[in-house]
Amino acid sequence: MTSAPDAPGGAVDPVAEPVVRAQGTGLVAALTFDDGPNGADTERLLDLLRDTSIRAVFAVIGENVLARGGADLLRRTVAEGHVLCNHSMSFADMGGWPAERVADDLRATLRTIRDALGDPAAPVPYWRAPNGSWGVTAGVAVELGMQPLGVVNTIQDWEVQDVETLSASLRAAIRPGELVLAHDGGGDRSGTVTAVERVVRERLADGWTFTLPLPR
Repeated sequence: MTSAPDAPGGAVDPVAEPVVRAQGTGLVAALTFDDGPNGADTERLLDLLRDTSIRAVFAVIGENVLARGGADLLRRTVAEGHVLCNHSMSFADMGGWPAERVADDLRATLRTIRDALGDPAAPVPYWRAPNGSWGVTAGVAVELGMQPLGVVNTIQDWEVQDVETLSASLRAAIRPGELVLAHDGGGDRSGTVTAVERVVRERLADGWTFTLPLPR
């Protein structure tokens, strides 16, 4: 792979306040997934989204892109129309980091993503801080052309992978006009994916539409 230049992330007029709303009105919500790409869990999510014609945001970890199979999953994610979010090179808490260190990490993640895609200017319009620990990261992301993406309506799937528990949490987390956050990486997320498969199909049957985050 070749090193890519530091092109801006691709957000239009980003601001430091994180986006928390979904596009559209009525029964709409935006699906966002963190911590991938991650083998079979990401594959299953992509299968679901393809079969239901839903686009989502995937907040990816640079180390996972570099892991075995990660680049292939990332390329599939983009090829199928999903939107990328920079989620740092690792799972480190960046809340106490100085701006220069944050910028180095965000740039490294952008380069890793773009090298995997073979596109030095591939759009990565969002930034989401690991663990929701923002510190100065939102301002740095804006300077690098990325819009911070809110950490809201989580289902706490880092604590449990029981499908019934997660299904109930996801039903409560899908709220009209808002984002919802689940994880396809950071460990075994098979329970999360099963819950997403179940609840997304329920919501579609009930007349919901899944969109993308509301642009600034």
